[in-house]
Amino acid sequence: MTDKLDLLIARADNLIARIEAILPKPLGAPDWAASIAWRYRRRASGGSLLAPVRHVANLKLADLKEIEPQKEKIRRNTEQFVAGKPANNVLLTGARGTGKSSLIKACLNAYAPQGLRLIEVDKSDLTDLPDIVDVVAQRPEKFIVFCDDLSFDEGEPGYKALKSILDGSVAAATPNVLIYATSNRRHLLPEYMKENLSYTHTDDGEVHPGEVVEEKISLSERFGLWVSFYPFNQDEYLAITAQWLAHFNVAPAAIEAARPEALLWALERGSRSGRVAYQFARDYAGRAAS
Repeated sequence: MTDKLDLLIARADNLIARIEAILPKPLGAPDWAASIAWRYRRRASGGSLLAPVRHVANLKLADLKEIEPQKEKIRRNTEQFVAGKPANNVLLTGARGTGKSSLIKACLNAYAPQGLRLIEVDKSDLTDLPDIVDVVAQRPEKFIVFCDDLSFDEGEPGYKALKSILDGSVAAATPNVLIYATSNRRHLLPEYMKENLSYTHTDDGEVHPGEVVEEKISLSERFGLWVSFYPFNQDEYLAITAQWLAHFNVAPAAIEAARPEALLWALERGSRSGRVAYQFARDYAGRAAS
């Protein structure tokens, strides 16, 4: 009888071990010395982890041209944050390829020696933001939770989670965490012509948005700092191109000679963005080197 009982217990222990192996594990703290940036990832087998970014983009604030007002706002807010002073969550919006994401990466490199760290989170994982905040809440470093190219379709769960974390949760905001998000549109949710019908007009001519419109702008309003980016004109585009060519060690005379090619490159791409300028500089510098 004892042998049968021992066998039954052993089989039960084996079964429990197998079940525990496939159950989702709570988010644990990573090796904080492994990097200055991490990506939040969900495992296919369940659970999640903060994976260190082994090769952080080597961008400097001085590399980013023609966005000085935007750079100053982000720099000032980030300096306040790492110094332990009040600072705001930030929404960077505007034209594509104008340096929104690059500015955040450059700030990370600039202030990492002062304890700034970054955690990149996809919008599909924003429902797990409370777990991420809990893991870093007691750390001495300052953490930017970075959401790139943020926008939502109707009914996506991450919308409500982000809205609650920004301002509205019963829990107090964690002083060592801020959210920096980039988006090509300010209100983050799709807008439809029919929603204009919900606006009301008072007798004195005032216009008031309806409930649907109010809901759509409520998320972006919870970001304390809005930073807008605008398309570059031709001179600004050429200045950015020259900066990146110099970054790739192209000679000054060759930079001046490359202006017509840079304009043609932008014309073919249909955009004079900073991203297009960087891509041209890589192509031109590569051809010059060979």
